[in-house]
Amino acid sequence: MAKRKSNGIQDGLRESTRVTKKAKIVVSEVSETVGEDVEVALAAPAQITAQTTTATKKGKGKAIGPDAIDLSCLPERVSSKWKVGAHVSAAGGVENAVLNAAKIGANAFALFLKSQRKWSSPPLSEASISSFKSRMKELSYSSKHVLPHGSYLINLGNPDAEKREKSYECFLDDLQRCDLLGLELYNFHPGSTVGLVDPSTSMTHIADCINRSHKDTPGSKVVVVLENMSGSGNVIGSDFAHLGEIINQVEDKSRVGVCLDTCHMFAAGYDIRTKEGWNSTVESFDSHVGLKYLRGMHLNDSKTQVGSKKDRHDNIGVGHLSIQSFALILTDPRMQDIPLVLETPSHEGSSKNWDVWIKEIEVLNALSLSPSSGLDSGKERNINGASNMNFDLLTRGIKDVIAAAGGTPGRKKPAKGATKGGRKMVEREQDSEVDSQSE
Repeated sequence: MAKRKSNGIQDGLRESTRVTKKAKIVVSEVSETVGEDVEVALAAPAQITAQTTTATKKGKGKAIGPDAIDLSCLPERVSSKWKVGAHVSAAGGVENAVLNAAKIGANAFALFLKSQRKWSSPPLSEASISSFKSRMKELSYSSKHVLPHGSYLINLGNPDAEKREKSYECFLDDLQRCDLLGLELYNFHPGSTVGLVDPSTSMTHIADCINRSHKDTPGSKVVVVLENMSGSGNVIGSDFAHLGEIINQVEDKSRVGVCLDTCHMFAAGYDIRTKEGWNSTVESFDSHVGLKYLRGMHLNDSKTQVGSKKDRHDNIGVGHLSIQSFALILTDPRMQDIPLVLETPSHEGSSKNWDVWIKEIEVLNALSLSPSSGLDSGKERNINGASNMNFDLLTRGIKDVIAAAGGTPGRKKPAKGATKGGRKMVEREQDSEVDSQSE
């Protein structure tokens, strides 16, 4: 019998599908909306009865703790040097975020440490802290692959000293929560000039707050991670030079880094759709900031064209970036061993909404596992051998799952309450690039 010819991406997809199909997930119909014009991958905790907790690592069960949940339904996570995951829900306690990440086969994850739309929140309970650490250990998650996201209210660039102080207190509280949970990264949006000062003045305010936070958390190793922005309004950080200027003013550079959001980059004018464009963008980042500061990425397609300055996330391969852009990232060794976190539309309102993130993770893992990538041989990674038909196949798989989940690829559903003027108004749910940062 003739030996079947290997097709890199398809073989990787089959391997990824093989492990993710082991999942038997019962999903709540509840999902959360974060501060962008998308419903981000924040799956609510599955309705699994708390009983005996077992992990299925190599078929041997291990107890996790008194709040035990049956983990026998969890999928085996794909082994890849590219750590793909999603921003998951921490509803009911931060410890639930770890479990929610495992339920979608994520090798990395993001979470909110408290309400992202309130200035103050109850402190973390000892039980939550203990359970979070236990689940991190039992489910084999590394703290360097967890990228907590800060409150959308924080604006360290605000020229108003009183308002900036309020933001700083919220910011510092987040850093202290990271310490309590044993986490080492903290991602936040830099801030806005609110139209009152020049960008350099706000950048200095941001750097001053970071320096102050380092002094106020002696002994901490938490790295504050600045996120690049899309360029709307008066926000700081859409230009890599902005991020570099802030970091240049930070005294302890071992505790500062950057998270690159693909949608934000594209909207800000960085065209990463070709190999040349991607390499040029990475070189620009290295020149203005330094690759050594890259601590994570947000993987999001874009509903709008390059340079639009609009932050509109789309599902992987569905928007203007296309699947090829993500293949470039998942075949670039410079992007290894950092959290690569999805913040894509969740198509809420369906009991199947987790399936979208599972499929996206499956596809991204398939790209990273492609035999043609040179991953095992150490050769230069190459995606040129993959035909457009293969990319179309992967994209179609994501679109099919979105449709099955009750969503329409490329179309956003209003956030809950938006049509009734509720607190989750779509316009208010924009990325904190809108001048809600003026508060």
